[in-house]
Amino acid sequence: MGVYLRTYCYVMIIVLVLGTEVRSQSLKNGYYSTSCPKAESIVRSTVESHFDSDPSISPGLLRLHFHDCFVQGCDGSVLIKGKSAEQAAPASSGLRGFEVIDDAKAQLESVCPGVVSCADILALSARDAVALSSGPSWTVPTGRKDGRISLASEASNLPSPLDSVAVQKQKFQAKGLDTHDLVTLLGAHTIGQTDCQFFRYRLYNFTVTGNSDPTISPSFLTQLKTLCPPNGDGSKRVALDIGSPSNFDVSFFKNLRDGNGILESDQRLWSDSETNNEVKKYASTIRGLLGFRFDNEFGKAMVKMSSIDVKTDVDGEVRKICSQVN
Repeated sequence: MGVYLRTYCYVMIIVLVLGTEVRSQSLKNGYYSTSCPKAESIVRSTVESHFDSDPSISPGLLRLHFHDCFVQGCDGSVLIKGKSAEQAAPASSGLRGFEVIDDAKAQLESVCPGVVSCADILALSARDAVALSSGPSWTVPTGRKDGRISLASEASNLPSPLDSVAVQKQKFQAKGLDTHDLVTLLGAHTIGQTDCQFFRYRLYNFTVTGNSDPTISPSFLTQLKTLCPPNGDGSKRVALDIGSPSNFDVSFFKNLRDGNGILESDQRLWSDSETNNEVKKYASTIRGLLGFRFDNEFGKAMVKMSSIDVKTDVDGEVRKICSQVN
């Protein structure tokens, strides 16, 4: 009986391990090579077309993919419209790029109806958006299915500009992402903008006495106060990387080193010993290998992030329209 139980346990362990491996390998490179050979080229040309009209669409698509993966996993749930859907959550304020996904989806449906998921389109679009912004490109494993659930209440766990480094680490770890991934993925802030309302408190009312955040360099503080006066328009947009706002590069990390970070959550990466070491690697010309290190690591981190809680097979569906379930 004891031998039987041990044998049974070994068999179950093997089944569980194999099951996990199959699950983790459910995404693969070239998933649509036979079912829709032009899938990736159609997505790429669509993103490029929108980028040519409005280069600022790149950070929008990148943020859209990030939000999607952190809520319900990378299943296109952020694309669903509805009064109680993720798009209605306060954390989703300012999300953009939906028209790019819809455009690509419409083209794909005309060529390969019911084949390419909205979740995959979003993952591919984020990659292409970075590449068009003078950033790296990487191979995106595909095969995601679209989820059927989208709840605004679940978006409350998204990272916030007010989060401490400890909270940021906790939120990323909950998704299977380590500190290295955290710093690398936040490097996406090398492109894009934010509203004055999300960081103006750092300029005028950081403490109860009304002082400015002491981690902001004096010269940069003067610059930010000019851009965002105390009684000015809170919705005014400011580049997250004033040095090179349109280029996907390591300027963002050099800004943190010099006290020129816009968001408090970003600048705090410099004050934590663990994240500081990661920032230094990217900011250093030598250790950063002239930016090659960041380019390489960002692609790997994006592949890891875009695999969070993916739905495959019967777990999801391929939506006909990305903004609504079938």
